[in-house]
Amino acid sequence: MAQFDVHRNKGALRDSIPFVVVVQSAQFDRYRRRVVVPLVRQTLLPPDSPTVGARMNPAFVIEGVRVVLHPLDIVSVAVDQLGEVAGSLEHEGQVIADALDELLTRSWG
Repeated sequence: MAQFDVHRNKGALRDSIPFVVVVQSAQFDRYRRRVVVPLVRQTLLPPDSPTVGARMNPAFVIEGVRVVLHPLDIVSVAVDQLGEVAGSLEHEGQVIADALDELLTRSWG
């Protein structure tokens, strides 16, 4: 499994969070867990949500499902708990890194 691989969510919230994306660097591949960010169904978010499409919450289409990256729910998951690979967002890697930067960078305002 590679950074930015999208996995099916096998957990209890798979209806609302059908996928997760691995954000952990390959530098830590020997570790038994992966840091992932949920990809939430956009249809479950308020239609006028100002965060959808914003820097911290970019939207993507995975297998025809419109999803939104939700970094506030970042989590570490055991490798054997990840579902099958559904695709990759490697081509959106910088967008995802920018979203995480938005989450982790100090606010000066």
